[in-house]
Amino acid sequence: MNQRQGLLGYYNYTVILTYVGMLVGFIGIVYAFEQSIFKAVICLMVSGVCDMFDGTIASTRVRTSSEKCFGIQIDSFSDLICFGVLPAMIVYNLGGQTTLILGVCALYLLCALIRLAYFNVDEQERQQTSRSSREIYYGLPVTLSALFLPLVYGAVKLFSWRPDALPTAALMAMAILFLLPFPLRKPKMIGKTCVILCGACEIGLVVLAFDGV
Repeated sequence: MNQRQGLLGYYNYTVILTYVGMLVGFIGIVYAFEQSIFKAVICLMVSGVCDMFDGTIASTRVRTSSEKCFGIQIDSFSDLICFGVLPAMIVYNLGGQTTLILGVCALYLLCALIRLAYFNVDEQERQQTSRSSREIYYGLPVTLSALFLPLVYGAVKLFSWRPDALPTAALMAMAILFLLPFPLRKPKMIGKTCVILCGACEIGLVVLAFDGV
């Protein structure tokens, strides 16, 4: 990449939603530190919405190879914050900050990191031989934590279940699924619409279950 004048990076509209999602994810981490788990979960869901549509927005612009490469990298870095660190912090603080939960959260974050790094390499190699968009993912995308974890949180709060068992088990299961190479078709608009409807129902569940923490 050649030297250039001005700020490093790219600031056109194709990456703005990614930047917004990352900032919301960071705010969610702060909320988790402050034991405001409800707010942290809402931030996780908002970040998930941002991630769902950033690729669609990026596809509306003809980008250079450098811009595409930057987009791949920045999207995964943002995902590590929003769907790696943030879910781990939510479960750690929700479950009581025990050593066992800390270990599970650390393993979850490591698996998310490995998956995202592998995806970056795989996607760059794929784009060298194909101009079409990706149709199949392998393993569970880390972004689906924004769909699964709020559901777990809502169920735990609504039914007064132990706050350590189910969230920790869910995090462990997702960590394993991140690295298992099963095929998963990329959702089209209908699939995204279904995910949004599920997310809307989850928001209702989380709000209903909200008890001030």
